[in-house]
Amino acid sequence: MTTGLKGSSEAISKAYGLALLDLDGVVYRGKNPVDHAAASIIEAQRAGMLVEYTTNNSSRFQQQVADQLKGFGLDVEAWQVITSSVVAARMVAHRLPAGSKVLVLGADHLRQEVSGQGFQVVDMADSKPDAVIQGWYPGMSWQELAQVSYAVEAGAVYLVTNQDLTIPRELGIAPGCGSMIQAVVNATGQEPVASAGKPESAMYDEARLLAAEGGDEPVAKSRCLAVGDRLDTDIEAGNRGGYDSLVVLTGVCDSRQLMEASPKQRPSYIVKDLRGLNESQPQAQAGSDPQLEWTAAGAWARLEGDRVTVSDASDINALRAAVSLTWSLRDSGHGLEGLVLPDFAL
Repeated sequence: MTTGLKGSSEAISKAYGLALLDLDGVVYRGKNPVDHAAASIIEAQRAGMLVEYTTNNSSRFQQQVADQLKGFGLDVEAWQVITSSVVAARMVAHRLPAGSKVLVLGADHLRQEVSGQGFQVVDMADSKPDAVIQGWYPGMSWQELAQVSYAVEAGAVYLVTNQDLTIPRELGIAPGCGSMIQAVVNATGQEPVASAGKPESAMYDEARLLAAEGGDEPVAKSRCLAVGDRLDTDIEAGNRGGYDSLVVLTGVCDSRQLMEASPKQRPSYIVKDLRGLNESQPQAQAGSDPQLEWTAAGAWARLEGDRVTVSDASDINALRAAVSLTWSLRDSGHGLEGLVLPDFAL
């Protein structure tokens, strides 16, 4: 698990062999590409980095996602896209015998993946399903959520594709699968027994294995890098699975979340956007007292009374220094309550 930021004297795309890239908030926002993402991925691939795309979104077929990425100028095959539907269907197969009834709330992709594992897909609770798997898609209705609730109340095993509370869309942040799951939890009092999506590490593990198809040895975990915009899913999944991780500031995560991050949600690297894949990363350095000062590439962060001050609130290296300082404070038993943290404009 990451406890402090790492540094790299060479570009990340050369230091690591496989990038496990999240999509929403990292490569695109809804239909729109994230600035610099596609060009940075192409540059990383030219440097020898393999790329897999991992997403908690369960509503879209792998080929649909690949086609969208191709529209950004990327060279992507469908098998490189690992969705929570792919992982979820395998998760059901670990728990139930083939032929079992499964109530599926989700898009056609999830239904097809579950059916492809040999299960009988049903839509209504009165079919007496053995399990429920709940995903997300834009057209989901109250009636569908009600059927999930009825089946869970009747004793069906409750599984979900992911627990993201929000999802980045073209117009802003919208309710995600986790928000819809919470409605079922509120109605039934039952929490899901398992989730296919991040922060579980199964998606990264699957991607790593799929990248080795054809007889090649899987890339060692130490050379795999989880990349995402969310500390509570992408980065935590990396820490749970033993992967280094890189957070971009093009989606949900912001500087305050980083400064306040608990150990299980701390990334190995912090970058503004995916251009950071092709850059070296300075190592943050503690001053004579790690609870008072840190520096990174000449930028600094200091604890002055009840305030954390930085050399330049528009400098990503000052953020790296501030994060290192606040993590050091937390880890030494000093809470951040009452401290004034800097407002970064990156």
